[in-house]
Amino acid sequence: MNTFIAIVIIFGLLVFIHEWGHLIFAKRAGILCREFAIGFGPKIFSFKKNETTYTIRLLPLGGFVRMAGEDPEMIQIKPGYEIGLKFDEQDRVTDIVVNNKSKHPDCKVIQVEKIDLEHKLFVQGYVADEEGLVTYPVHEKANFIHDEEATQIAPYDRQFPSKTIPQRAMAIFAGPMMNFALAAVILTAYALIAGLPVDEALVGDVTDDGVAIEAGLEQGDRILSIDGENVSTWEEMTTIIQGSANESLLFQVERGSETFQVEMVPDERIGPEEQVQGVVGIYPPTEFNVFGSILFGFTTTYEYTVLIVEALGMLVTGQFSLDHLAGPVGIYSYTGEVAAMGILVLMQWAAILSVNLGIINLLPLPALDGGRLMFIGLEAVRGKPIDPQKEGMVHFIGFALLMLLMLVVTWNDINKFFL
Repeated sequence: MNTFIAIVIIFGLLVFIHEWGHLIFAKRAGILCREFAIGFGPKIFSFKKNETTYTIRLLPLGGFVRMAGEDPEMIQIKPGYEIGLKFDEQDRVTDIVVNNKSKHPDCKVIQVEKIDLEHKLFVQGYVADEEGLVTYPVHEKANFIHDEEATQIAPYDRQFPSKTIPQRAMAIFAGPMMNFALAAVILTAYALIAGLPVDEALVGDVTDDGVAIEAGLEQGDRILSIDGENVSTWEEMTTIIQGSANESLLFQVERGSETFQVEMVPDERIGPEEQVQGVVGIYPPTEFNVFGSILFGFTTTYEYTVLIVEALGMLVTGQFSLDHLAGPVGIYSYTGEVAAMGILVLMQWAAILSVNLGIINLLPLPALDGGRLMFIGLEAVRGKPIDPQKEGMVHFIGFALLMLLMLVVTWNDINKFFL
């Protein structure tokens, strides 16, 4: 249960921040954002605020911001259609009733001759008991009423394609950018809670079951030398300890004004790359510093980014296989293990996942933010946009391939963790 709660909170936060980045910068550019969704599939919960409907959907596999102009409008009115019109005090059309006009007896029924809801914003046609064509201006925020559900019209200047290349690129890039920003914030909070490591040969604390507590070491003790070799930094001290598993070491320790010696035999532990390391059960010293914590947040985010990019490079060159990738099942399992280690480790894991989500979305693959940025870049080079139908087909094929990759990775996860 704890794993499920941790997954819901972490992935909900990561997806929310990612999509919120798209939403904020799209709105700043003047784009009409029809929906802000967490998840895919059927709606579980929704509410509307201003122009945007906020929804939570059944399948927790990501999210999206539906911007006007990215897809063809679902409601199209052609000459000969009969529609109902409602007006404001300035005689501008505020509601266009597409069907079920009998439920709106106060609307004026018109047989459409011409209609423009993108540029000039008018509707022209014939009204019973009135001679000749009549023309009515349409409010820029008028609504279609179809099956008793209101959908705001999208004049061209509110659509995604009408914006400049930098505005569109920023609306797309903002999602991954916010994931990197979130990682930096999480890691800053981690440093403010846990403290920043200090590179001194001090005992920050001792574990409950290590040889250090058995030897009598306490928090604040300073290690002066090990086997006669002077040490002054945490790195110097731990290098000797890690290289001396199961070997007796003589520590000279300073505690206040007192100096004494203790003998310890570091326990054996398997470290990175299956190497045997020695441990005595002490934590590094820490300090609390707001500016240092902020710097730690940004520098560690950069380090995570470099590590993940290098891993992706190794995957492309064949040094990693698909077996090394983790899908939803694998991430769920790892998150359970991490959650058991405490909130601080879970915070680091959330930061890693956030950076990973940002990097993956920036890959120049169809259906991802990076693929959309690639098409915007091609438009900037060519001086004209790619045919929307061709671009849409490329994204559709890319999405299908990504889903196939997801199935393969998920199957590997199932084999790895359950079979």
